[in-house]
Amino acid sequence: MYEKIGIVVADFNADITHLMEKIAREQAKLLNANVIKTIHVPGVYDVPLAVKRLLANNDIDGVITLGCVLEGDTAHDEIVGNNAARKITDLSLEFNKPVALGISGPRMTHAQALKRLDGYARRATDACIKLIRNTKEE
Repeated sequence: MYEKIGIVVADFNADITHLMEKIAREQAKLLNANVIKTIHVPGVYDVPLAVKRLLANNDIDGVITLGCVLEGDTAHDEIVGNNAARKITDLSLEFNKPVALGISGPRMTHAQALKRLDGYARRATDACIKLIRNTKEE
């Protein structure tokens, strides 16, 4: 049986997040899961609405979120990252479906994000698929 997953990709810092999407798709295929739908949003702050729409779809078993929040001169990166992560968790619990957090940052430089993109994308994909497999109602 193939797990059916959705992916939400934040396009801000697309040089990083689009590579993350490619890696997540490859990892899903390796783990015999199907990516049913992908939604691109402007930035990490916009991820929760797309997650909610995917979770409401009965054909989707779980969602992978991919994004990159880089540090700046203010605490904006922390506000964006923390609020998105909190809402993503709330949606997972509300819909009783896994939502894996593949969003890197905050407090991260562009160079650090490039070094970590592979790990974040793979781990989020692995986590989503493992959670689907381990929490399916019999």
